[in-house]
Amino acid sequence: MKLRVVELLLVTTVPALFLASNGVPDISITIWSLLGGTLAAGGANAFNMVIESKSDQLMKRTSNRPIATGEISKANGLVFATLVSILSLLIFYVFTSPLATALTAGAIIFYVLGYTLALKTRTSQNIVWGGIAGCMPALIGQAAVTNTLTLTSWLFFLLIFFWTPPHFWALAVRYKDDYSAAAIPMLPSVAPMKSVIKQMWFHSTLMVVISILVITSAKLSLWVLLASLFLIIGWKIQLIKLTKEPSEVNAGKLFQASIIFLSIYSFLLVIGVLLK
Repeated sequence: MKLRVVELLLVTTVPALFLASNGVPDISITIWSLLGGTLAAGGANAFNMVIESKSDQLMKRTSNRPIATGEISKANGLVFATLVSILSLLIFYVFTSPLATALTAGAIIFYVLGYTLALKTRTSQNIVWGGIAGCMPALIGQAAVTNTLTLTSWLFFLLIFFWTPPHFWALAVRYKDDYSAAAIPMLPSVAPMKSVIKQMWFHSTLMVVISILVITSAKLSLWVLLASLFLIIGWKIQLIKLTKEPSEVNAGKLFQASIIFLSIYSFLLVIGVLLK
């Protein structure tokens, strides 16, 4: 289920719930949203492992995955992924809202059919559009509480959309040989580092703009904006280091910085809502 990856999806679900509630969300909706979200993402990831079992065998980073090694058969993996995904949708439908259920179903379908099958092996911009699935918790959290979507929830969605490519490309720099071996055209494996960094700057600059708009749209205090700007500066400093000295080490540090940014920014949103 790639639960370490799922953690970041939950990190963005929580502030979405707080923003939607304009305060502390209902504890029941929170628990079921987080559980349902974990199962939905885990199910989608399991489908991904079934589909990519052969390419996983060609990549050092993924060669120990259970379907790639044969520890779990494709048939059993498919059954598991299907059951977990259905359970997640049942949880959202029974305990949250129809819109949250529909958005969750859309996220699973898009990740499996749109990203894994249609985009990943066909374009170097795969993670740009495929990352949409990872942005969905921003909308699902809002929908779980209100069964509607707001400008703030869409802005939060866009923030994660622009955050995702530089975050993932920073990791892909380290594993570009793996992607080449599996014939997956991840940007760092098919483009010069200068081009990769240029596109990182483009997406991260839009991310900065959107991060400010989220705060203003949610009418949070000035201190939240100032604290976020300090986070942004820290993230940009690491990107400047990568620009000046392109290396796997600096790319790895940028990857970690991106996780720190999104995690603390999400925490700031929660505190900002509580201290309104």
